[in-house]
Amino acid sequence: MKIDYTSTGSVIQSLTAGETDAVALMATVACELHHADDRFDWTGFYRVTAPELLKIGPYQGGHGCLVIPFSRGVCGAAARSGQVQLVDDVDAFPGHIACASSTRSEIVLPVWDGAGTLLGVLDIDSNQPSAFTQNDADQLTTILGTVFAQV
Repeated sequence: MKIDYTSTGSVIQSLTAGETDAVALMATVACELHHADDRFDWTGFYRVTAPELLKIGPYQGGHGCLVIPFSRGVCGAAARSGQVQLVDDVDAFPGHIACASSTRSEIVLPVWDGAGTLLGVLDIDSNQPSAFTQNDADQLTTILGTVFAQV
């Protein structure tokens, strides 16, 4: 099954309306997204917990890396640059951190609060190569912007 962004976005909106706690929002978004698409093998957040440092937040799937500096990996690149990272082949990404050996492709999106402060990144891994498209990036960016604007 492939995600219906309109339907999933509406469900996420209804579940998160009025909530301002970032961790509660992350938990709900990770759960809803993870179960909406068979491509999503690991779906979760890494939170900014110190300057230039991400730590694992709410997620669905197997174990993730606990700590990721901004200087390493796909998640670090998204946090450092503030730009979506669409990676068709993680083995070809310089400095990729292999938290799970089954990961073949990845999309990582920066997550901003309503004031424009970086809260962390949303990381979605797939065991399929080239699993993610620009449409995924655009739709997920819209969902994240709507949900986390209330923080």
